Amino acid sequence: MPTEAEDHHWFEGLADHMGSAYLRYSFTKGTRQEIDFLVEVLELDASTRVLDVGCGPGRHSHELARRGIPVHGIDISRRFIDIARDGAPTGATFERLDVRSMRFDGEFDRVISLCQGGFGLLRAGQDEAVLASMKRALRGNGRIALSAFNAYFSVKYQTDASFDVVTGTAHELTEIRSEQGEVAPVDLWTTCYTPRELRFIVASAGLYVENLWSVEPGKYVKNPPTVDSPEYLVVASIQHRSAFE
Repeated sequence: MPTEAEDHHWFEGLADHMGSAYLRYSFTKGTRQEIDFLVEVLELDASTRVLDVGCGPGRHSHELARRGIPVHGIDISRRFIDIARDGAPTGATFERLDVRSMRFDGEFDRVISLCQGGFGLLRAGQDEAVLASMKRALRGNGRIALSAFNAYFSVKYQTDASFDVVTGTAHELTEIRSEQGEVAPVDLWTTCYTPRELRFIVASAGLYVENLWSVEPGKYVKNPPTVDSPEYLVVASIQHRSAFE
């Protein structure tokens, strides 16, 4: 059984301050379109149990459950998990859990990890282990959908962030607001990836890349990888599946 991690992650302080104000940010407004896309691509229905890694306040999990798709969301932030549980639709369950301590074993048909949830916010070198844990959570012909920030986009367009070329990490000093509008300065660290690197990481976890697309929040489409999109979306599977099947 999975156990709750004892150690603290820098993201927890951000989540505690923002609370439900997180859902006011523009990048959270495309949830329905993103789930529309994933339902089609991952062939989701009432028979597929989904694990939502880094679920935050539960926006994707809630949308899945509203469509009759059973889902279990995990996040390191106790505050976000409390928000996700409040008014959750039938079929959506939540648990405070550090992805680095995740020990599910063949309990899910699909795993999603979106908006840098539980993947891009880790230290360099931890992503391979986390992806291996996601694979272990799958059964049978399970599949994973994972979004990751585009390293090329960060270097080209993020003029307000510094980029560490050794670790592939973008560092940004910004401000966040609480539910009451209180402003707090914060440091954000986001690991960024190239398509080639993502393919290597997926392969090292024993998974097969079905597709790798350029996407942005609320605009998940089947576009080939480019320099100019903020994120990539990887769809991978335990069993080899041709992208052209």
